[in-house]
Amino acid sequence: MAREAWLAALADGWADPARLYSAGRRAQQLSDAARAAFAESLDVRPDEVSFWPSGTTAAQAAVLGALAGRARSGDTLVHSAIEHSAVLHAARRGKAVEVGVDRLGRLDLSAWDTAVSAPGVALASLISASHEVGTVQPVAAAAGYCGEAGVPLFVDAAQSVGRAAVPAGWSLLSASAHKWGGPPGVGVLVVRKGVRWISPYPQDDLYRPGLPGSVDLPAVVAAAASLRAVQADSQAEAVRLSALVDRIRARVPELVPDVEVVGDPEQRLPHLVTFSCLYVDGEALLHALDRTGFAVSSGSSCTASTLKPSHVLEAMGVLSHGNVRVSLHRGTTEADVERFLAVLPGLVERIRREAGM
Repeated sequence: MAREAWLAALADGWADPARLYSAGRRAQQLSDAARAAFAESLDVRPDEVSFWPSGTTAAQAAVLGALAGRARSGDTLVHSAIEHSAVLHAARRGKAVEVGVDRLGRLDLSAWDTAVSAPGVALASLISASHEVGTVQPVAAAAGYCGEAGVPLFVDAAQSVGRAAVPAGWSLLSASAHKWGGPPGVGVLVVRKGVRWISPYPQDDLYRPGLPGSVDLPAVVAAAASLRAVQADSQAEAVRLSALVDRIRARVPELVPDVEVVGDPEQRLPHLVTFSCLYVDGEALLHALDRTGFAVSSGSSCTASTLKPSHVLEAMGVLSHGNVRVSLHRGTTEADVERFLAVLPGLVERIRREAGM
């Protein structure tokens, strides 16, 4: 469906939607229809939706734009210790207060309440669910504390949109199309009416809320179509994938000695599972699994190319080296999981033996 939508938009939406000639008007109609589709899927107003080149730029625009818009109210960002690195880098632009999590990756709500209630707080940021370990965060409760303090809440919902509903109470929300199986290069930012937001980027003469310049309209149209398709069977798919994750969570510690499966076993996303292996180099295990046909991550999922220890696992106080992050998708089968479980023990044993363990 997404591919068909992309091809149709490529044929009919090639023109600049800002132009008044007929091809431009057709492109504008496609853009408006895609915006309306996103608004319906996210249960927001169409004029609250803007498109960005990625989920990263959308998240950073949310943080920087809200801080700029709220400069008269304060200059401090309160965020959880397990935010995506894009948010953490944006936070370093100014003052920030970090709120910790427990060993399951759950936000410390008492500390959050204290932090957002302090003077000078302009914005709070809480990821909807950990992109590292899948632990779902208490967004509704955190939003309640933000509401009492008069502080808008930004929710990075990249891992949740298309898989689970995000609780109400937030003021800004970002998502990334490739996370739900849509095309890469499409980020979505929702800024609720009444939230003061100023673009952190210089604007052009055709000002509109978003990054200056034209968006990839065919990709946006395909992203909207793919989100609708994913949401149509998201509940059934969540049940299927969650059962496979449960199998991995239960079997890996049985099959491999000295392994810690991390994250909340119940309040979690249906498709993610992370475990850490003692006496194993994460990069070596990643490459070994890759050679057997499994594409997994090690280190922090948002800094995978650097293979730096995961800041999320470190914040949780669990083993941060030798970790494997497995993300299941719509094409993952029970046979795939069984083969993974059959291959993993021998690979870990070999790497430990080569390391002299």
